[in-house]
Amino acid sequence: MSKFRAIFLKGKRAVKRGLRFVGWRADSTSHREKAISALGTTVSLLLVYWTTHLGFGAEGALWVTGSMGATAILVFAMPHGALSQPWPVIGGHALSATFAVACIHWLPSNPLMAALVVGGSVLVMMYARCLHPPGGATAMIVVLGGPTVADAGYGFVLYPILLDCVIIVCAAMCFNSLFESRRYPLALVKHEVTRAPGIAPEDFEHALKQMNSFMDIQFDDLLRLVELANANAQSKGVALDDLAEGRFYSNGLPGENWSVREVLQVVNRPGRAGRVRYRIVKGRGEGGNGICRASEFVRWARYRVEADESSEAWHRVMPS
Repeated sequence: MSKFRAIFLKGKRAVKRGLRFVGWRADSTSHREKAISALGTTVSLLLVYWTTHLGFGAEGALWVTGSMGATAILVFAMPHGALSQPWPVIGGHALSATFAVACIHWLPSNPLMAALVVGGSVLVMMYARCLHPPGGATAMIVVLGGPTVADAGYGFVLYPILLDCVIIVCAAMCFNSLFESRRYPLALVKHEVTRAPGIAPEDFEHALKQMNSFMDIQFDDLLRLVELANANAQSKGVALDDLAEGRFYSNGLPGENWSVREVLQVVNRPGRAGRVRYRIVKGRGEGGNGICRASEFVRWARYRVEADESSEAWHRVMPS
């Protein structure tokens, strides 16, 4: 039986590693949030399709609604994302469409035109600080949309592209304002973020530059996330009464400084400081042991942990 269990656990770990490799991650959104995202996307696209249908007919409306559909998903499912804000939406589509129209007017037609305009639109959007992936789809629509789009020329940028973008942004502002958990655009609401211990906003700026990679998160939201995590960690520390023999505790430090200790014995002596005897079971100093004052151990311990046999990892034990 133990052999089959070992095979099962090994297979389970392999599946988890595979899912992490392809980008599968935990979902923290509620069922209500998912339903709100779907409803907002549907309503905005109905408005976009109706508006475009008036001037370009059913076929033209279907072409444009494709790229606008991707925009609606970003704006309503990820309203706090950097790619979802009004300037990336409006500037990304409008500049990409303008670049594509200029290409089909000034460059000879060739099979590689679609790839050229999409690649060029990415460059334009990044320099204009309005990177918006659906903008690349809009650029491709200009090339593949046929005579209807070609004949419209630069007018196609104003209608339907620019008008559709404005409709989606306005719909998002009205719709998301109905829900307290949603802010759109983020500039309408500013949260005063206190500086996390040891980490300043300038440190984040430096770290982002060092990574040299585009992050789809607003800077204020990043600071707010760290602040909330830090507040949660501080509010649920280890107290003297929490120490018990046979329990495991972690210092919660990152990287090589992380370690887990098992309490072997707690000695309470009347009129004298309590003592804790422990051994290090994981991380820095693994295999070692020691003894210290109970107050010193509590300062070291951030929270209680337990071993997860299925993943060979440690997870935090939340207080009841």
